[in-house]
Amino acid sequence: MRKEAVRYLRCPHCSGAMAMTDGTLRCPLGHSFDVAKQGYVNLLPAAARFSADTAAMVAARADFLAAGHYAPIAEALAALARATAPAPTGGDPGCVVDIGGGTGYHHARVMADFPGHEGILLDISKFAARRAARAHPRISAVVADAWDGLPIADGAASVVLNVFAPRNPAELRRILRPEGVLLVVTPRPDHLRELVEALGLLRVDEQKDERLADRFSAYFTEVARERSRSTMALDHKAVPRLVGMGPNAWHQHGERLAERIASLPEPCEVAVSITLTAYRPLV
Repeated sequence: MRKEAVRYLRCPHCSGAMAMTDGTLRCPLGHSFDVAKQGYVNLLPAAARFSADTAAMVAARADFLAAGHYAPIAEALAALARATAPAPTGGDPGCVVDIGGGTGYHHARVMADFPGHEGILLDISKFAARRAARAHPRISAVVADAWDGLPIADGAASVVLNVFAPRNPAELRRILRPEGVLLVVTPRPDHLRELVEALGLLRVDEQKDERLADRFSAYFTEVARERSRSTMALDHKAVPRLVGMGPNAWHQHGERLAERIASLPEPCEVAVSITLTAYRPLV
């Protein structure tokens, strides 16, 4: 947790500004939060309402992403961030926030192109936050619930990232500067199509993009939309990591999955198909 990032955080109990002294964050009303030895801080105000990614899920994600399979997504996200982020005007540039950022893989790629900014990554999993705290020198990791009130100050962010993660439009609008940009990455119906059919994985809603646009219309206006499609070649070690790093991990277990994976060709050609959308806040 970087002292330079603390000015953008707010107490999850009273929304007061916080300061950090001797490894502890405190607000004026005395609420305090210790920075864990792994470098992250837990700002969940109460027990999480939803299940967080487990240590095994986070480890699978870290291994899968480290192999570069989703590098095209990270590169496309970074390119869109460079094209749409507000131009520097002097003074505080605002932070780059990643909502549900997991291990920090995509966030770190974007931060490489924003050298004057602090990064704040929020994720409900402490196991993800531990890894995210080491993902980039300027990323500060926070355990928080993306569905709930975000422990970020009003108008703190110049760029907000949301990659395959939950989103609360009202809160995203609140933390984003008027000239800022929100970048959302969502899977398309043919994303991982070969594995969805062969392994019986969860399917992407055919109307996902339209539903997203409807939810955001009261808070944001769409300024750019891109579709990206690539193919990755996965061996039989990479496939279970991919299955185990996301929501399919809660539904796919045991010998049956292993048998299905064994029946796949090796390498298995799998589609990566996404939509990247850029939004400006309504004023």
